[in-house]
Amino acid sequence: MSSGNNLYGALAYNQVKLDNHLAKVIFAHRMIEPQSGVFDINTCLRSFEPCLLANRNTEKPALHVSLNPDPKDVLTDRQLSDIAQEYMQKMGYGDQPFIVYKHEDIGRKHLHIVSLRVDENGRKIDDRFEHRRSMEACRNLERKYGLIPAGQKKRLEGFLPKPVRYREGDIKQQAANVIRPLARDYHFLSLKEYKALLSLYNIGMEEIRGEEKGKPYRGILYTVLDEQDKKTGNPFKSSLFGKSAGIDALEKRIRQSAEIIKNKGLKERSRKVIAEAMQNCNNRPDFEKALEKQGISAALRTNGEGRIYGATFIDHIQKCVFNGSRLGKEFSANVFNDRFTGREQTPEQPHKDIPPLHPSQKHDRTYEEHTDFGGIFDFFPPAGSANDDIEEQMFTRRLNKKGKRNRRIRR
Repeated sequence: MSSGNNLYGALAYNQVKLDNHLAKVIFAHRMIEPQSGVFDINTCLRSFEPCLLANRNTEKPALHVSLNPDPKDVLTDRQLSDIAQEYMQKMGYGDQPFIVYKHEDIGRKHLHIVSLRVDENGRKIDDRFEHRRSMEACRNLERKYGLIPAGQKKRLEGFLPKPVRYREGDIKQQAANVIRPLARDYHFLSLKEYKALLSLYNIGMEEIRGEEKGKPYRGILYTVLDEQDKKTGNPFKSSLFGKSAGIDALEKRIRQSAEIIKNKGLKERSRKVIAEAMQNCNNRPDFEKALEKQGISAALRTNGEGRIYGATFIDHIQKCVFNGSRLGKEFSANVFNDRFTGREQTPEQPHKDIPPLHPSQKHDRTYEEHTDFGGIFDFFPPAGSANDDIEEQMFTRRLNKKGKRNRRIRR
């Protein structure tokens, strides 16, 4: 269950699936019925407008839920629809406008529900103890429908972006589906760590500096990488992927991440998992495989002579990226070079290319880790298209105009 202020983004993500025949609408509650029978973004936005206009002070009114039965559960569309409705009812959103999408793009059926956290009177829906109540709701639904229970394991399958494959075409859209959620949802403490994260999905990044009309400027360029980590095609300006992918937003994200990581102690899990893998594995392949099973990717950068000169770890469970030395001296590149290559280490090299650590199968697996959630419920960060920002801004302006007009009328 995810809250935010980007209702358009949540709808746009599902619309892309609909347009590509990878999803369909199986239920809609208190939504405007389109004459064509086909739901689109504008119809959905009009359905949600009354609640948004009435919103008093809820900063993140959008609600995006994902329900994920086990692939072995055989369920009809009617059953999936009933499960979605019962879940929303149990969570207190049963009277809200909401729309239910069935996705089949990752080899199994799963649901996405888009709704709002504020009612038509502008009041926020009670979300106290929401995580605990969601667990209870999912356990009840599993028992009622005879679903395969998931215990307390959180599934990441389907929620990690798919690596970009330049041969499949429409690479700008593929890149958008990777860059936007990674920039928005992951915690990293430097652009170098962000670059290592992107490399897992065949995306390269570089910072550019220059001067225009006497004023200095900085920016970010993104590129798609091939199987040998070589750049393909022309680079993309960060503006194509929205503000969150630009230099200002990334540096703000870095500052916020530093505070969040410190306050929540997010380094501890990574330290523990990596230390255990180092203790139990004598070679690099086994070490990386052990980490993958715990939802951590290891980016060990190697130069032309085979020396490991850099180490970055991406914890997909906590959505954190750490340079090895940040976790402690025992996780530095020197240690891994000595352990896995036996070569004498040279000083840290300037960060250039990221190692070939992004075969698609690494992100087609199901990582499992004990969490507070489980079963058919999970978080989902919506990823929109590269054009979402413009259309979303138009919708926001229209909403603001209506809001001002309504306030004048009430006066």
